[in-house]
Amino acid sequence: MKNLLLGLLTVLITGIAMAQSKTKVLVKKDTDKQKISISIGGKLFTEFIYTDTMEKPFLYPIYSPGGESVTRGFPWYTRPNDPVDHPHHIGLWFNYENVNGLDFWNNSYAIPAERKKQYGWIRTEKILQTKNGRQGLLVYAANWTNQQKNSLLKEKTTYVFSEPMKGIWMIDRQTDLTAEQEVTMPDVKDGMLGLRVAHELELPVLQSKEYKNENGIITKVPAAKDAATTGNYLSAEGKEGEAVWGSRGNWCMLFGKKGNDTISIAIIDHPQNPGYPTYWHARNYGLFAANPLGQKVFSNGKEVLNFKLHKGQSTTFRYRILIASGKERLTTASLDQLVTSFTNSK
Repeated sequence: MKNLLLGLLTVLITGIAMAQSKTKVLVKKDTDKQKISISIGGKLFTEFIYTDTMEKPFLYPIYSPGGESVTRGFPWYTRPNDPVDHPHHIGLWFNYENVNGLDFWNNSYAIPAERKKQYGWIRTEKILQTKNGRQGLLVYAANWTNQQKNSLLKEKTTYVFSEPMKGIWMIDRQTDLTAEQEVTMPDVKDGMLGLRVAHELELPVLQSKEYKNENGIITKVPAAKDAATTGNYLSAEGKEGEAVWGSRGNWCMLFGKKGNDTISIAIIDHPQNPGYPTYWHARNYGLFAANPLGQKVFSNGKEVLNFKLHKGQSTTFRYRILIASGKERLTTASLDQLVTSFTNSK
């Protein structure tokens, strides 16, 4: 009997250890390549890219638990059938179109040298902390600068990576911004938390369109109605498809087929964020973004925020991003549970 109990105990401990190892999050630094890899249960989840050859730091690629990339490859690593519009859309990022008149959102290699002075740059200064465990931790410091490297905003961002439920990987992002000088962020369309998804997760685009930004640059997006595009949006307010763009809500989900799985991507807003609940700058061509500061644009002038920070003043933006894969889209019950736990957190 004693040997039997010891055997059962050994099996139990081994089972627990195996379960823990499957969900262990590893955060691995590669200083030479200026990237940090995050894996869950031995599978790559994403990489944090912070090289100054790019105009901002970002997470790319991002994989689902089933192993499918949910991010567009272009411009970092172009794949077959990748749309090549909006070269500033890369992975998952955070910035804004107008900070003291500088455009941080639209900056990319495609901006001519003579126009670069109109654009801002987010330069990663230091990796402050990384940690492995049941949750993976990454903390970094960055500066929002002009082209002369004069700082407008100090940024401290904390990422927490985890697997809260089977088939769901999660990113919690908290960004603290502190003004180095008087900072104005007037209501504009392009901001703040952005994700550019893989071609398969785009909505079927029925006609080609042109998009013009605040600096007068026009980007053409061709129609992409083909068998590969399967995406659809669903918001907390029950809006679907293209009707989600310009609407408000505390969460929004994009879902579609890729490979053998149904992929679900949800972004959750936090009630302590400025401009809560956020407006969704969610485009059919694969831009999935939350913009809480562009209220005048999205409300057709009925609301105006004109966000400002005095020198030394700070603000915080918190978001939760869910990446799920399976035979069906993420259930409302599972989503609601993770929305509640996030919105109740302080």
